[in-house]
Amino acid sequence: MSVAVIDLQEFEQGSAAERARVAAQVDSACRETGFLVISGHGVPEADIADIRQAVAMFFAASEDIKRDVRAGPGQPYGWLGMGTEALAKSRGEQTPPDLKESFNGGPLTRPEGEGDPDALAFCYAVTPYPRVPGFREAWQGYYRRMERLAQQVMALFAVALGRDAGFFEPYIDAPISALRALNYPATDRPAEVGQQRAGAHTDYGSLTILLPDAGSRGLEILSPSGEWVPVDAPEGAFVINIGDLMELWTGGAWRSTLHRVVVPAELAGRQRASLAFFHQPNWHAEVRPLEGDGDAVTSGPYLMAKFAAATT
Repeated sequence: MSVAVIDLQEFEQGSAAERARVAAQVDSACRETGFLVISGHGVPEADIADIRQAVAMFFAASEDIKRDVRAGPGQPYGWLGMGTEALAKSRGEQTPPDLKESFNGGPLTRPEGEGDPDALAFCYAVTPYPRVPGFREAWQGYYRRMERLAQQVMALFAVALGRDAGFFEPYIDAPISALRALNYPATDRPAEVGQQRAGAHTDYGSLTILLPDAGSRGLEILSPSGEWVPVDAPEGAFVINIGDLMELWTGGAWRSTLHRVVVPAELAGRQRASLAFFHQPNWHAEVRPLEGDGDAVTSGPYLMAKFAAATT
């Protein structure tokens, strides 16, 4: 099972026929695997280098610096240390904690007039930036790049679904997206039974933009035949996967695919890192199937419940 490679620039600058062809490729990929690789994205390599350097400095920093920005109970932003999350629990599966640590940050702005107390306390909580030189600037610059790229991909998704390119805009003009930097430390001991670097899970929102380390391995998706299949990204490309809300939007036509991060035996002694941007529709967005009947889900409360289930 292969993951399609999509040239975003070809879609945005191509002829009507070229746009239709790329959109058809996206529709096919989202129906078959729920994963695709995006090239021609326009994100400057300098911005990618800056954020990689900043998060590497943070994860190499002292425990004191990390503890200063530790996420409190029920809080989504800041540092989550080893043993604080088990993603498989979001699906009701009981597993040991994942072998990872992370730093998480939320939206850079808050919609004027937003008064929902849960929204203000959760998705619009303040991101506590660490005392690492250049971290905040690199983080916010990369977050803005991912916001723009997510808008572009959502426009492509709309066309792939037979809608106008601006169809999703009212649902994502104030998204509650989160950026997560992940560090999977090298390990010198076998994992516990059922333990992974990231347990098997689906993502919660509309789409995820993943930037793995060059040459890294371990990301796997579950194929329709029940086999775990590795996903690799060419240098300079992003891995995109759709989340649960996009599956709901399409009435199940597109797949929010189960995936995990394993520790290949030959790479257990090597650190792995990645950046994941979780694009989430507006807090108040009501997501329901585009066609036919189906219950609606409110984006913000749905996200809160999933986060709470995964945090140990």
